[in-house]
Amino acid sequence: MGKRFSFVVLFFILGISINSLYAKHIIGGDVTYECLGVDSTTMIATYNIVFKMYRDCGPNGGAAFDDSPEIGVFRGAANGGVFFLTKFNVPLREVVNLEIEKSPCQEIPTGICVQEGRYEFEVNLPISEFSYFLSYQRCCRNVTINNIVNAEDTGASFGIEITAAAQQVCNTSPKFDVFPPILICVDQPLFASQAASDAEGDLLVYEFCSPKQGGGPFGSAENPGDQTACNGIIPDPSKCPPPYPDVVFKLPNYSFSNPVAADPQLSIDSQTGVITGTPNLIGQFVVGVCVKEYRDGVLLSKVSRDFQFNVTECENFVSASVKHDVQIGPNEYQVNSCGDFTIDFINESQDPAFIDGYLWNFNINGNIVTSTEKDISVTFPGLGNFSGSMIVNPDETDDLCKDTAYFEVFVYPDIEADYSYSFDTCVGGPVNFRDLSVSGAGNILAWEWDFDDGDSSFVKNPAHAYQEPGSKDVRLIVTDANECQDTLEQTFEYLPAPPIIIIEPSTFFGCSPAEIFFNNLSTPVDSTYDIFWDFGDGMTSNEISPYHVFTEVGQYDVSVEIISPIGCEISKAFNNLIEVDLKPEADFDFSPEEPNSLNTTVQFSDLSTNAVKWQWEFGEQGASFERNPNFTFRDTGLHAIQLVAFHPSGCPDTITKIIDVTPFVSYQMPNAFTPNADGTNDLFMGKGIISGMSEFELRIFNRWGEMVFETDDPLEGWNGQKYNTGGQAQSGVYVFQLSYRDARGMLFEKKGFATLIR
Repeated sequence: MGKRFSFVVLFFILGISINSLYAKHIIGGDVTYECLGVDSTTMIATYNIVFKMYRDCGPNGGAAFDDSPEIGVFRGAANGGVFFLTKFNVPLREVVNLEIEKSPCQEIPTGICVQEGRYEFEVNLPISEFSYFLSYQRCCRNVTINNIVNAEDTGASFGIEITAAAQQVCNTSPKFDVFPPILICVDQPLFASQAASDAEGDLLVYEFCSPKQGGGPFGSAENPGDQTACNGIIPDPSKCPPPYPDVVFKLPNYSFSNPVAADPQLSIDSQTGVITGTPNLIGQFVVGVCVKEYRDGVLLSKVSRDFQFNVTECENFVSASVKHDVQIGPNEYQVNSCGDFTIDFINESQDPAFIDGYLWNFNINGNIVTSTEKDISVTFPGLGNFSGSMIVNPDETDDLCKDTAYFEVFVYPDIEADYSYSFDTCVGGPVNFRDLSVSGAGNILAWEWDFDDGDSSFVKNPAHAYQEPGSKDVRLIVTDANECQDTLEQTFEYLPAPPIIIIEPSTFFGCSPAEIFFNNLSTPVDSTYDIFWDFGDGMTSNEISPYHVFTEVGQYDVSVEIISPIGCEISKAFNNLIEVDLKPEADFDFSPEEPNSLNTTVQFSDLSTNAVKWQWEFGEQGASFERNPNFTFRDTGLHAIQLVAFHPSGCPDTITKIIDVTPFVSYQMPNAFTPNADGTNDLFMGKGIISGMSEFELRIFNRWGEMVFETDDPLEGWNGQKYNTGGQAQSGVYVFQLSYRDARGMLFEKKGFATLIR
């Protein structure tokens, strides 16, 4: 028996120590009591209190259960309110992991864990004309909850009322038989019992009710504030008496009576406590269930359970299915037969590794036909509709390891596709199709023609023009009022000659030699046809669309003859179709022949023959339409100059030449200098155009061969001192050696005399 606490009145709130975690983990809980007896002398009743709390212990489950939660004590008052009496601590008795009910024929997600924490103790309460209240507050719930507002900052309150009527008869509250299912499969019917048992056999009535809020996020590391406030993570019982507010559901989709997204909507049987419906949205949903206890029409107690439904995707290994024409709904199929009374039923159930047997049932005009084969053939007596079913694993006791497919069989009258076709076999034109299909159900309602060339039609009697000749496989699918279909495919040869010859030359005018492409647009034509071209210059071709080069000036008649594989022919002559004229011969010259950076203006001279118009292109630097233009180049380097010369007929000729505008580099040396510091001719230094110069080197030697000056800078001269810093050199004749490379890398070398005069 649990530890006993003697108080005048009891209402408890389980809290946590100031240093506990901000616990986003609560998924459910409930409180019950048992009256152990009443002392007839003192009229004090002894109650055993059991509080069960459920938490998420998965990878992100949050804090553990509190080891020694604080309990608050309250009692009802004459004014309808409650008042605080005292508070104390209760130890955690037991923690167990709840098992997830799992069928061997179903795959569920991993990592799901739920723990039950049980707190149990005894308390002595004097029988009163007012109710005692037991409740519990704790922050917080899972952030992933879908159906309430601000779930991550909303705590929970669990409680029970010991009514005055219950005290008078030493009543024991009902107790739930099982915890709700930890995991629910989306889009699968739910059957979850929330039945309770009552020791005295009182009448129990079940209903959905609203879970309660309790506590809040304040006082945590993320939300500074008073931890013991009613919106704190550790509400102080003396500050936070009941009643507690309901959680706020996300309207209009959710409410306490419609807590889970489902179709059909969840409902609870008021007599059995069984919850049914089909959840259709993956997520987590807070649900409240209350069981009321009545005796002789008097309400003695109400036990409230707050819990979390986890709706997830499940994979069932066993599913019943048959090959069908229409799927009416889940596990409901329609099988149609058009004209055949014997129907083959093909079993498409999955997964064969989990299937041990089958049971077929057919209702044929009141006669039940059964079979245990996987696939069966059934002969029906005539036209009409019949019902049937096929059970997978009919002897299996686990409902998830068995499944049933229901089907309606419709035997319809026969339908037969047929059509005729007609066309001119020698002159290309449309093929006319005529539907001849018949159906026992009446008129044909739909036609689908496939003409074997990528085109189709949905009219009854179409006409189709083929662009290509050859063998044609034409398919017709017809559908009647019963959606019965039949298909007919017929093959015919389509090999007429084109009704008209159409050709399209790439140009009607050319310059000799003129290459012209003749595009044959006549249809139908392919490589099996004989084609004869005569270009009017003594040359012919047998290609469908040939190229031809006209080398002589003149006008040409072009004729074409086409003969189909079955001897149908057509021909046409196109008089004066092509005109060929002379083309000029473009040429030009320019001066100077070697322009450089000192003179970048070039005179161009046209040397073309048979030309009356000119178009000059100077690269990206410019253009001209003069016959003999001048052009000034902005940059040195190689330039491609193009001249297009035009004949009076418009025929062009093009020539391109390369002009090299060279960068000019020069450097001239003096023969004497007078380094006497008078500002005139004090340095021995060359002058010239040095842009683009490289590898410059100047050396000066005295008559004994001793080097007295050296530099790699063309702008540095010799001042008459040894290396420009030593002693004064004597007057006399010195030898210089000069070398450098120009902008194109050509090496220039020079040797001479430098006369020093003082």
